Amino acid sequence: MRRECAILCAILAPVSVSADDLTVVTWGGIYQESQENAYSPGFTPGIEWIEYRGGLEEIREQVASGAIAWDVVDVLAHDARAGCEEGLFLRLPDDFFPTGMQDDLVIPRPNECVGPNIIWSWVTAYDNNAFPNEAPETLADFFDTEAFPGRRAIAAFPQANLEMALMADGVAASEVYELLATDEGRDRAFGVLNRIAADLRLWSSGEEPVDLLRSGEVAMATAYSGRVAAAELAGEDRIGTIYAGQILDEEWFVIVAGAPNEAAALDFLRHVAEPEQQAAQARWIPYGPMRKSALDIIAAGEPWFHTGAPVLPHIPSREDRIEGALVLDPDFWVEHGPELTERFAAWRRGLGL
Repeated sequence: MRRECAILCAILAPVSVSADDLTVVTWGGIYQESQENAYSPGFTPGIEWIEYRGGLEEIREQVASGAIAWDVVDVLAHDARAGCEEGLFLRLPDDFFPTGMQDDLVIPRPNECVGPNIIWSWVTAYDNNAFPNEAPETLADFFDTEAFPGRRAIAAFPQANLEMALMADGVAASEVYELLATDEGRDRAFGVLNRIAADLRLWSSGEEPVDLLRSGEVAMATAYSGRVAAAELAGEDRIGTIYAGQILDEEWFVIVAGAPNEAAALDFLRHVAEPEQQAAQARWIPYGPMRKSALDIIAAGEPWFHTGAPVLPHIPSREDRIEGALVLDPDFWVEHGPELTERFAAWRRGLGL
């Protein structure tokens, strides 16, 4: 599964870790910098930040061998579930987090292994220069090349594309996965994608849609919310963003079972779950806090971004943007992913993409 933070990674490099340091394994790049800036100050012991490329293989190897080198890991939605089921992660006590925290989460904890981290999303974006008179405003506009002409770009994999296609066709977010599990729903989703097939480009890395829009090669693109937001916060005024119909995704912190610094790791999960810390990370990267109360802190402190710019316009987990949005279902993609991926690949081949 692709996700925006992974696209922000730099090249993986060896890291020397002191036995006295808590190790936190994450995605590198400016995402890691945002975590270091938000979470390291004032936290004892020190933290060694280690970059990885996701997945559970390295964690499985460490747990199987008993040579545990990592303490805390930043994991995607599917890995958060699979790793907990496999016993790779420490299960947290029922009273580990404050009473009422679950009600303060934008997306509920899926199991007792995880602690709050961030929310990001797939959005649609457009080139302002392509639409000088009337800018697109809805997800349906993305698939309407008559009213909003121009080339389109979508990700080179089925996740989010199929969900967006159904939502653009009027399917409520709550009904998307039930419909997409049927032949009728799949035919409908691919039918919507066919509306833009003649004007289509595919992207496979998070910066590509931004570059394609910036250069004018496409008029509209699906994109990772943080990539588009980062461009806008850097002063890019050519790109506009549509959050209506966004596909939200979740990210969690977990502790590796048998972690050498378990006590410090537990303190870290409590630390980063605090609304103040959740809000602090948004000073450095425009992802959504998992805690709703963190959004109140950001709102009270605007302009919140470290450059002095407002950050709330770029946060996907704002309450007014959650309504009508779809949370990507990792369990659905575990069950149906192989066949949908195969059909999507065949659809691409048929288009010569």
